[in-house]
Amino acid sequence: MRAPARLPVPPPVSASTREGAHSNGLVRFNDWPRELAEAALLECCGSRRWAHRMAAHRPYPDLASLLAASDEAGYDLTPTDLAEALAAESAPCLHHAAPRAAHLALRAAHAAYEHSFGHVFVICMDGVPPSQHVDQVLAAIRARLANDPDEERSLTAEEMRRLARGRIVELVTEAGRPDPLP
Repeated sequence: MRAPARLPVPPPVSASTREGAHSNGLVRFNDWPRELAEAALLECCGSRRWAHRMAAHRPYPDLASLLAASDEAGYDLTPTDLAEALAAESAPCLHHAAPRAAHLALRAAHAAYEHSFGHVFVICMDGVPPSQHVDQVLAAIRARLANDPDEERSLTAEEMRRLARGRIVELVTEAGRPDPLP
């Protein structure tokens, strides 16, 4: 659950303002130089081939088209592409003020998962309140440790697609915000 390196997030905005930010952000994203677009997309999914493909197919007419292209490119990831994307991810972590026992439990669960599957555990937490993240991650790791490698590879690829979608929405929304005044 690596968080892309971005500017601080401003306060929440209304749905109509958010839609305008998506629209403005998509226009800006479509206008970025290819190298900048690819670098931003690599923060959404760490596969160079995925980011190259997404940047090469610009301009996107709307957010739905961009997200559909992301899904399609995600379904086309080879095992090597997926491994590259996973290598760019980091394990979900807790706020430093969380109880020590929670840190230890999460660290142990991640270690068991990585030992079993050879890569970091990824999960999309969109829509899950932050107060429930630890419980959700621990429950998901425990459940997914029972999967065979092929089933887990499929689930991991789906989680990567979901993560990329959420990150793209953030990217386009942030790109649509006006530049701060000097």
